[in-house]
Amino acid sequence: MSTETGESAIVVLGLGNLLYGDEGFGIAALAALQQALGELPGVDFVDGGVLGLGLLPLVESCTHLLALDAIEAGAAPGTVFELDGADLPLFSPPKLSEHQVGFQEVLALAQFREHLPAHFRVLAVQPGGLEEGIALSPAVSAALGEVVRSGRKILEEWGTWND
Repeated sequence: MSTETGESAIVVLGLGNLLYGDEGFGIAALAALQQALGELPGVDFVDGGVLGLGLLPLVESCTHLLALDAIEAGAAPGTVFELDGADLPLFSPPKLSEHQVGFQEVLALAQFREHLPAHFRVLAVQPGGLEEGIALSPAVSAALGEVVRSGRKILEEWGTWND
């Protein structure tokens, strides 16, 4: 859905690589949330995969952004984190190649250009394994239900529907 100005009002963005186990959590969480909630007026569910800098126009055009991802926080596998956008570091460690643009750099560029969404939250899980394979680890797979409940709560706070 788009607003009158052509901007997506609310975007739920799944991030990650499905080919590396728990790294694909954001994409799996996106599918689970979309299946649980169905169509919501004014909400776009977007598979951002590993698009990197290609996500900048999407990030800059929405007013509300809910990102779903796996993050390394040194916690037990399957631990769920809910972060406000203001709590995120916007620059990540140096890359081995200029082609390695992460989501943090996309956010930093959007902030620099003064187009960071006013409402930005992240639901993330501590991965257990990042080896090749398309299945989530049991601990991370078990976290999907909690992320769906938290995602619904956030979208309700943002006024996506009235029960």
